[in-house]
Amino acid sequence: MADKVFIALQNNEEARPIIEAIIEDNPKAIANYTPGMVKIDCSGRLVVKRASVEEKLGRDFDLQEIHINLISLSGNIDEDEDELVLRRLNESGAD
Repeated sequence: MADKVFIALQNNEEARPIIEAIIEDNPKAIANYTPGMVKIDCSGRLVVKRASVEEKLGRDFDLQEIHINLISLSGNIDEDEDELVLRRLNESGAD
C-alpha cells in the first residue's frame, strides 16, 4: 500500500484523451471515475507520456498543459519534456 502513487484529473472532454493515454501506458493502473474527477491509482510507478497523449489528441501536447486539468497527485515527481513520472522512493532515495 505504501508504494501507491496517483494522479487525479478533472472528468471532462479535454482531459479524457490524457486519461486514456495514462491508462493504456500503465497496465497496473486502476481508474476510479466520479462525476467531477478521475483518480488513477498505480503501484510503484505511473508515467504520462507526451507521445501517447499526442496520439490520442491528434496534435502536439506540452506536458505542462496537464496542469489545466490536474486536481492532485501523490508520489515523487520526475518530469522532462517527454514524460511525467510519479513514483515512490524508499528512504535511501531509490525506487
